[in-house]
Amino acid sequence: MIGRTVQILGSILDIEFKKNNIPKIYNALYIPDVKIYLEVQQQIGNNLIRAIALGNTNGIKRNTLVVDTGKPILTPVGNNTLGRILNVLGEPIDNKGIIDSLIRKPIHASPPKFSEQKFNNNILETGIKVIDLLCPFLK
Repeated sequence: MIGRTVQILGSILDIEFKKNNIPKIYNALYIPDVKIYLEVQQQIGNNLIRAIALGNTNGIKRNTLVVDTGKPILTPVGNNTLGRILNVLGEPIDNKGIIDSLIRKPIHASPPKFSEQKFNNNILETGIKVIDLLCPFLK
């Protein structure tokens, strides 16, 4: 689906799409002219959506074409991402090379159920006997 920008207010853009082709909330949009991603935050009505830019909006003008990717922003997950620094798009920004992860998940996901979470009830020993006795800290 292709839309066009109607209004630009800093990093907030209003985009018009054809009737019955409005993207879902949290869908990723792409502007090929300036190579920037947006995320749909609100469906305003009258075939308009409001999106937030995930980068610099310089060069975006009214009537610039916007492409709906049809999916939310996905980021890599798994052991390959441990200790790495990623931006919101899942791209590494720590100069350690690309991340080869086959598993990618949406950045807006439901939290795990309480029963699925693992907890560590070990006590952190500070070496200060008074604190370890009266006010122990969990690891």
